[in-house]
Amino acid sequence: MSPGAGAPPLVLSLDVGTSSVRGALYDGRALRLEETASHESHPLIAGPDGAVEAPADELAACVERVVDAVLAAAGGDARKVAAVGLDTLASTLLGADASGRAVTPIYTYADTRPADDVRELRRELDGEAVLQRTGCPLHAAYWPARLRWLRRTRAADAARVASWMDLGTFLLRRWLGRADVPMSYSIASWTGLLDRRALGWDAPLLESVGIPAQALPALADHTAGQRGLAGAFARRWPALSQALFFPAVGDGAAANVGSGCVSPARIALTVGTTGALRVVLPGVTPEVPPGLWAYKVGAGETLLGGSLSEGGNVFAWARETLRLPPAQELEAALRGLPPDGHGLTVLPLLAGERSPGWASSATGAVAGLTLATTPVHLVQACLEAVCYRFARVAHLLVPHLDESRAVVASGGALTASPAWVQMMADVLQHRVLLSSEPELTSRGTAILAMRALGAWSSLDQVALPALQSCAPDPARAGAYRAAMARQQRLYETLIAGEALAAGPGTAPPR
Repeated sequence: MSPGAGAPPLVLSLDVGTSSVRGALYDGRALRLEETASHESHPLIAGPDGAVEAPADELAACVERVVDAVLAAAGGDARKVAAVGLDTLASTLLGADASGRAVTPIYTYADTRPADDVRELRRELDGEAVLQRTGCPLHAAYWPARLRWLRRTRAADAARVASWMDLGTFLLRRWLGRADVPMSYSIASWTGLLDRRALGWDAPLLESVGIPAQALPALADHTAGQRGLAGAFARRWPALSQALFFPAVGDGAAANVGSGCVSPARIALTVGTTGALRVVLPGVTPEVPPGLWAYKVGAGETLLGGSLSEGGNVFAWARETLRLPPAQELEAALRGLPPDGHGLTVLPLLAGERSPGWASSATGAVAGLTLATTPVHLVQACLEAVCYRFARVAHLLVPHLDESRAVVASGGALTASPAWVQMMADVLQHRVLLSSEPELTSRGTAILAMRALGAWSSLDQVALPALQSCAPDPARAGAYRAAMARQQRLYETLIAGEALAAGPGTAPPR
């Protein structure tokens, strides 16, 4: 084995996120072979009508170029790849014709155009029963409303569709040349159409949206690997001729696994473009608290948590909109400010709301502006406001967590700002651990593939590399508790009437 390759087996891990595709080889200890790492940007296309989508063939070509680059960098070690693991942003939906060609764009979770269809479904169906069966609320992020919207507004396109699928299934069918490649329970759980206890498509919802089960992929666990590249891909990637290709998993599930958060003892906090707080519950299928969702990792594990439409996008908006000082100067200024000392109350809902209220058309708001308000005050208030939103989700998760739980944070938006990490610890009043591993989602995908290969017996067989720790300041808890209550009152005034589950959650979790 060459000096660049580590312990067998080698896994090619592909992470198809919201804004980029990342790929690398991982060895049997889930260590990334740095010289093989490759990435390529793929910005989604957003429109003023709420569209957030991507051309299917263009995104597929982007993923395939990343595979090319990883294999080229691996050289002779590429032939030692035992498996290909794939995670994708969730949820995604596209329609393909009988030959497997995409006839629609890839519609993403962030596309809000089915808002009217969500309202119709909420009037027609028992939303609580749907949440408990599928783990997902009725919302524009999921397939039931999306499929209704497509049949209502894109009838000609919908009529050409022989099979509806997610991005990951589309990629594997394209590469393997097979129409019977299944969708994993993990990805299916993100559609809002999976009966999470029976592990089959939910018949009442299929009837409601007018889609036969035959128009959806067969379902299997993510361990159902298949071999045999087809045609041009067999010639393009001969090193992968004997590799197992595993069904895609949701990027959130992979992020939990990669960060070592695979039991109630560890909760994963991710702040990238958007945000999420999630815990893996092995061997149980719990009731879902209103405001949260429940997805699957594998057939035996539930991923319970909440997703926020706000995160690094709020910080990015502030940087682009306000006259902020340079990064280092801004960090120093933020560290020197007292908690909630600006007098502002912010709803950071710049991209609508998911957890916990699920108000798709919610917008942001700022109250308390005066002539004394500075750009630094405003960015501090925005970052604190995002932390309050995480605290509300954490409040709902507490009954499912160990008393001595650890919070493991990841995501470039958060980890790039130590001041924001400290705010998060102070608002949650809990120690926040930061991993030195740069690509936790990709690592998690590799670990899931290792377990599927039988090389790992559990999801935490090898400990995560060193974690930095950020301790909370108890003296700040009172100020932040009052600020969260103020934010909740503003939410109730402006948005709660549209919310599916406003919930309490105004106090920092203990």
